[in-house]
Amino acid sequence: MRLSDFKAGSGVKQTLPLPVTSPYSVEMTVICGSRPGKNLVVTAGVHGCEYVGIETLNRLKRELEPAALSGRVILLPLVNPEGFYQGSKQTIPADGKNLNRMFPGKPDGTFSSQLARVLEETLYPEADFLMDLHGGDVNEALTPLVFFPASVPESLSAAASAAAESLSVPYRVASTSQNGLYSWAAQCGIPALLVERGDRGLWSEKEVAACRENVYELMRHLGILNAASVSPCLQQAEIRRAVYEEAPADGFWYPAVSAAGQKLKQGTLLGTLKDSYGNEIARYTAPFDGVVLYYTLSLGVKSGDPLIAYGKL
Repeated sequence: MRLSDFKAGSGVKQTLPLPVTSPYSVEMTVICGSRPGKNLVVTAGVHGCEYVGIETLNRLKRELEPAALSGRVILLPLVNPEGFYQGSKQTIPADGKNLNRMFPGKPDGTFSSQLARVLEETLYPEADFLMDLHGGDVNEALTPLVFFPASVPESLSAAASAAAESLSVPYRVASTSQNGLYSWAAQCGIPALLVERGDRGLWSEKEVAACRENVYELMRHLGILNAASVSPCLQQAEIRRAVYEEAPADGFWYPAVSAAGQKLKQGTLLGTLKDSYGNEIARYTAPFDGVVLYYTLSLGVKSGDPLIAYGKL
């Protein structure tokens, strides 16, 4: 596949399959604007039960027209269709792997690793910027936020942070992750963001509209759309320090917070992990004033599962 054959300025819009060997086709829509400009790749559905981004890009692939664009937009609404149709939380059923932990991919690895490799080889060479859409899975409460890469050269991190700041999302979080679709793109020199919207495996018209606006905001920031219609962004807080607590053992999880987005004072109880007899395995308190970014709602968790993430404002 040669996406480079689809040039900005040609005014072409076409849907193409990725070269993936699977019963489920992975399709992308390439929209080549009527004028030259930057190339934006937007993906969703890396996790099949995170629906807001998936629905947003399904609508945008029908809505966006070449005449309105400068440059080129490549949309992948459903990176993991097998997980989507089978209702698989966070993983690809073919091998039980979390695709967002499989980058860089391997041509001789499991299916998820091979898919990661195809995504790298197909998309990365075409991207001036990459945006990956996620949300809270069926077991997660989450407040809207945008991650930008921090463990990359300063110029790249600054470009991604400036793009994140242009989005109407309340929290901008510096991330040191390196093995996800967006974070490995950043390691490869591509400015990239990961936007989180929606939670508990749900979607709504309100969240889809907000996510759609985030994609439009980024297109305006990059000059792909006319910036004359930019709307004021809500005040955005930057988080440079975040803590991601994971279960040290199998157990019963009892969160003590009431909602994602809740503000915290230092010393606030976040939650406890117990065994089936009620004995405490671990207790978590906030080491600083901050905000709850997301937390797990599941009563039962296994060793290594995420429990709660919070950031210092």
